[in-house]
Amino acid sequence: MSRFSQPDPELGHRLSRRGMLGVAAGATAAALLGAAAPANAATGSATAATGGATPATASGSKGRGRPVLPPGRLGIQLYSLRDKVSTLGFGPVFAELERYGYDEVEFAGYTQGSAGPITLAQLKRLARDHGLNPIGSHVGYYSDDPNAYTFAQNLTKVLDDAQALGLKHIGTASGPFRYGSTVDAWKRAAEDFNTYGAAARARGMKFYQHNHSEEFSFATDNPKVRLYDILLKETDPDLVHLEMDIYWAYVGQFRFSKRPDGTPAPFEPLNYVLRQPDRYPLFHVKDGESDPSNPYGYTMTDVGDGDIDYQRFISAVTRLRGHRKAHHWQAEHDNPAESFTFARRSSAHLHSLREKC
Repeated sequence: MSRFSQPDPELGHRLSRRGMLGVAAGATAAALLGAAAPANAATGSATAATGGATPATASGSKGRGRPVLPPGRLGIQLYSLRDKVSTLGFGPVFAELERYGYDEVEFAGYTQGSAGPITLAQLKRLARDHGLNPIGSHVGYYSDDPNAYTFAQNLTKVLDDAQALGLKHIGTASGPFRYGSTVDAWKRAAEDFNTYGAAARARGMKFYQHNHSEEFSFATDNPKVRLYDILLKETDPDLVHLEMDIYWAYVGQFRFSKRPDGTPAPFEPLNYVLRQPDRYPLFHVKDGESDPSNPYGYTMTDVGDGDIDYQRFISAVTRLRGHRKAHHWQAEHDNPAESFTFARRSSAHLHSLREKC
């Protein structure tokens, strides 16, 4: 089902994430919390590494302006911590995130191979007990399996579960490629998204789509048209929102700043947000080291170790009138070398950023 002649790590990431999606039921949170002892050991090493400092000071202040990161708006995509969830359970992981200064969590499925079954009510309570606001979740867009847990196959169930968790946002990390890569194919996908958005809005939630770099490629039947522009144009802004994965957007900039015929087609990811900030309630804060020899232009890193200027990006959005606290910033790394270390260092870096005076 790949559209590429060579193995594509981005597509592989999307498929592996899709495979994680699902919902667990039964058992109690007590069994989950029984795994807390290993987490305490991890906490000790994490605290020692920062000298007991709070996330805001662990990396040192960068400038004298106000913090770039709005208070209460730092989250993390739990896909980045799937290894810890599967071995320790949600409770110990949430305890670590609380210590690192996180405010929110975004789910990529509600089990993630968790060490012990857990109900949605228990999961919601566990997050709240650790001061974490469940802000959103990724669910598959469609499947050939009529019983699959996706928007297309089980919309009511997906929304029921999101509502049970108290989510304000429910979305998909699947690209709108269900019908192909033509203009009309993306218009059809946009119709689907409008349908899901209307259903979510009726329950007080926002439906959103999370991009990878392929969304910034061009329609196969009209190479002058960028697919992402079709998505923006054909979806109702009151019903369909976007979660910009900033890393993948800059990969898209690297890969698709020229049309297939070689003519220039530059774009700046930040400008999409500045033109329509209300459409972007959520962001993935993911970093990369510039590497022009890499076909993707970047090598993914922990936040703060790469070349994406988050002081500039976050400031530009939060300084818009009325938008200081209108957005949610989710740290993520698809495959961190050590996931707790990634989470701790990313929080410390983002809390350390200051606006330029």
